Amino acid sequence: MSVTLRRVAAADIPFIMRTERLEGYEALVGRWEEARHMAALADSRYAYFVAEADGTPLGFAILRDWASPEHATLVERVAVAEPGRGLGTAMMRAVVDAAFTETDVHRLWICCFPENLRARRSYETIGFVAEGVARSSAFFRGEHRDELVLSLLRPEWDARARRPLKAHS
Repeated sequence: MSVTLRRVAAADIPFIMRTERLEGYEALVGRWEEARHMAALADSRYAYFVAEADGTPLGFAILRDWASPEHATLVERVAVAEPGRGLGTAMMRAVVDAAFTETDVHRLWICCFPENLRARRSYETIGFVAEGVARSSAFFRGEHRDELVLSLLRPEWDARARRPLKAHS
């Protein structure tokens, strides 16, 4: 399945809000109200993307510090509408490629909760490297939680982008 990315419009916010509120995501994915999404969407420090296949939305990603002068961008939130189908990895690969091709980012980083093994495997498949655990760095649903920090640096992405794709037999 070919995944394409497009920038989000205000009309996409209901899809984003529905996706981040899917059953099972309450312990893994942050949730913003419409006003906060609209404010972030209007803020040039944020980049919102919707991933699609054949015009059907598959998921979304929110990046913070897009095109920052520090050349470091955080993948703030990622969620797919149908988890467990491999779409998240395909979507993240497209998001990573967009960040490195559309900006001068040197460091792209993301956090996930240490127990979210599905997310960690997906990020590592794309090339993110686990750096360590930031203790109690997330205040999530009324409690302080640890976050696993992973990053992908431009030289690593460049090396992966230049490799030929392996043929599947």
